[in-house]
Amino acid sequence: MAKVLGGLRVLEQGTFITGPAAGMLLGDLGADVVKIEHPESGDPFRAFKGGLYSPHYQTYNRNKRSVTLNTKNDSDLALFDELIRESDVYIQNFRPGAAERLNAGYERLREINPRLIYCAISGFGQTGPAAGRPAYDSVAQAASGFLGLLINPANPRVVGPAIADSLTGFYATYGILGALHERSHTGVGRKVEVSMLEAMSHFNLDAFTHFYAAGEVMGPYSRPSVSQSYVMECTDGKWLALHMSSPEKFWAGLANAIERPGLLEDPRFSNRAGRIEHQEELIKVLGSIFISRTREEWCLRLEANDVPHAPMYDASEALEDPQAKHLELLIETEHPVMGQFRTVRSPVTFDDERPLDVVAPPTLGEHNDEILSPVRERLEKRAGSAKKMQQSL
Repeated sequence: MAKVLGGLRVLEQGTFITGPAAGMLLGDLGADVVKIEHPESGDPFRAFKGGLYSPHYQTYNRNKRSVTLNTKNDSDLALFDELIRESDVYIQNFRPGAAERLNAGYERLREINPRLIYCAISGFGQTGPAAGRPAYDSVAQAASGFLGLLINPANPRVVGPAIADSLTGFYATYGILGALHERSHTGVGRKVEVSMLEAMSHFNLDAFTHFYAAGEVMGPYSRPSVSQSYVMECTDGKWLALHMSSPEKFWAGLANAIERPGLLEDPRFSNRAGRIEHQEELIKVLGSIFISRTREEWCLRLEANDVPHAPMYDASEALEDPQAKHLELLIETEHPVMGQFRTVRSPVTFDDERPLDVVAPPTLGEHNDEILSPVRERLEKRAGSAKKMQQSL
């Protein structure tokens, strides 16, 4: 694996998803990421069926080492401070004010290490009327206007994965990398702040642009209508997706694949504007056709006619697809205690070298001896030298 961030030391004092996701992304690029956790319980995301190695925790904590420190304790704080002195990046995703109570506030750490890139992730920002409110994924999606684009009006309920949490981690990484680039010229660190509300509002840029440029408030069917996106059930109960977009050649290919050459002669569907206006009717027409064959049969026909499509896979199927296998998306390793660990590799390839190596998520405090013992020795030597100098005066 090309370790483009090799030699970079990251301290991540993150919990749940946003902070750990940022740490994982930097670790995927080769940074040495040390996860600082509270003794005994660690990251709350660890808890699972009486253990401390949940699938949720595993998702966002590969390519890291774990140490346990209670920074409210003087001896642990001394170790923490020593780690800060030799680190390049510090990441936390506490509520505003919590870092200061843990002796990990920006001003204090900057005093210890002026080169430090300090990243603070929050729900609603560090200041303002909502700064102290608790925030989770669905809360940030709702507050940014994004959740309303996902909710099916006929069955209104939250769907899908933790988009806001993961994306906030991406945006935090984006900010950290920018600050690191600047530091390479100035030698001085930065405070990087990102909130879930800001991240999701930026990710929802298309909806805001439509509103401010055209006065249009987008809903859950706005983009699928314009992009002409469909999901179709097949006779075997499996589903596939179509994204037809605007090129007429794709519609001609679809008409040929479904053996309905007259489809585009229908005045309702003869041009893009008509297909957008009459999408509900088109869904019914296509649905009655796709239910007649298996998904595999339809995929073969669609591919032969160059129609933009894909099987609507679940997690048990997606990485078994021949293209996913060709790209070696599924990688694995062995943890010495927890056994086999499988995950999806980083999607970024450098100089044709796919990132196929991965380190399994650490158990709680797995690297205490490896990381903290040398730090303790340095502190003890320093204290001994100071004592000798004092005695000689």
